Amino acid sequence: MIDLANVMINKELRVSAYAICIDDGKILLARWVGADEWQWTLPGGGLDHAEDPVDAAIREVEEETGYRIAVETLLGMDTVRRRHPRGPGREADFHGLRIVYEGRILGGTLRHEVGGSTDQAAWVDLDRVADLERSDVVDAGLALYRVRPRNGRVSGP
Repeated sequence: MIDLANVMINKELRVSAYAICIDDGKILLARWVGADEWQWTLPGGGLDHAEDPVDAAIREVEEETGYRIAVETLLGMDTVRRRHPRGPGREADFHGLRIVYEGRILGGTLRHEVGGSTDQAAWVDLDRVADLERSDVVDAGLALYRVRPRNGRVSGP
């Protein structure tokens, strides 16, 4: 049994930028691969130090899918907070800030990322998304895309 009084908690903040690209009833997704799991996600990821979020979304989409995009619109932001074990006596209090843009394909060719955090990229019919093993950022992105809230978030105060 773990003595909770002696658990070290690390606060972790990760700011990420994603692009939702929809064309002809299909959405562009990338398959994220972890140590023992995988799930479909929006193309995107963490900002590099001092990187602008728009530039990060453009860079990440190209890295993960092979496409060059234009960022059309800031759809909004989504936050997530989770606690994760980080080894014996350590836990992470993770806070993710996810910035979601609408992207338009400018060029490139669909390809899979090599040596990164994703291993596949695909256009998926929108009516099939609910059946996929997927990250919650896909649902958050689709909600922002459909609702286009004035305050930049779908739910909350």
